[in-house]
Amino acid sequence: MGKRDRVRLAAGMLLSVSAVCTVLLTLCAGGNAAAVFAAREAAVQQTASPAPQGPLAGLVIAVDAGHGGYDGGAVGRVSGVPEKGLNLDVAQRLQKLLSGLGARVIMTRTDDYALCDEDPPIRKKLQDMQRRARLIVDGGADVVLSIHMNEYAGRAQSGPQVFYREGCPAGRLLAGAVQESMNGALTPKKERTALSGDYYILTLGMPSVLVECGFLSNREEEALLLTGDYRQKVAEAVARGVVAWQSLAAPKPEPLPAVDRSDEPQGD
Repeated sequence: MGKRDRVRLAAGMLLSVSAVCTVLLTLCAGGNAAAVFAAREAAVQQTASPAPQGPLAGLVIAVDAGHGGYDGGAVGRVSGVPEKGLNLDVAQRLQKLLSGLGARVIMTRTDDYALCDEDPPIRKKLQDMQRRARLIVDGGADVVLSIHMNEYAGRAQSGPQVFYREGCPAGRLLAGAVQESMNGALTPKKERTALSGDYYILTLGMPSVLVECGFLSNREEEALLLTGDYRQKVAEAVARGVVAWQSLAAPKPEPLPAVDRSDEPQGD
C-alpha cells in the first residue's frame, strides 16, 4: 500500500469514527427521546445498503417489530414472556433473510425501546406510531411487514394470521402470498386466510401486512414461539411469501393512497 492509499484509508477511518461519535453523543443528550429518535433515524439512513442481486433486488422493505419499551404487547399465557422481544427477534431474522435476497431493509426499531418521549404532548402510542411511519416513509419503503404475536381470551385459537388494509387489493395480494407461505411452512392446526384490518401501520400508501406469527395464549403455540428454531421458520416463511408476491407475473394493483393525518397532533 502506497503512502497516498494509507492517507486515504486513515481519512476514511476518521470520518467513520466521527459519524459514530456523533450518533453516540446524540443518544446520550439528556435522555431526550426525540434526540434518540433523530439519531436512530440518521443511523438507519447511513447503514442501510442494498444487496447487489437476488429476487428482491431493488425493493425497499420496512420491517416493523411491533411494541417495545414500555409497551410489551401480548403476554405468554404460561411463560409470562411479552411479545415485544419475540417480535424483535423475528424481525431481525427476517431482516437478514430479506437482505440476503437483495432487498434494502429499514428497521423501525433494533432494540427494546418505544419511539416516543417519556412525557409526550400526545398519547405515547400515537407518537410511537407516527415516528414508525416517518421512518418508513422517509426511508422510501415499497413494502411494510409489521411483526406481532397474537392472543385471545380462549386458549384454543392458534395459527399465524396475516392482515392487510381493508379495501386495498395491493395489500390483499401481498397478505395472501405471506399467509399461504406461513400455512405451508408452519403446518398449523388451523390454516387461516388473510383478513382485512384497521391498523395504523397499514395505511401509509404502500403494500403492507401485519403478521401475527402465532397465539401466545395457546399453550402449544406459545412453546413453539419461545424457541429460536421456530422463530427462524416463521421468518423464513414470511420471506418466502414476499418472494412469491414479488415474482407474480401479472401487473400488481396499485395500493390505496396514504391516509391524510395532517390534522393529527405531531407531538414534536
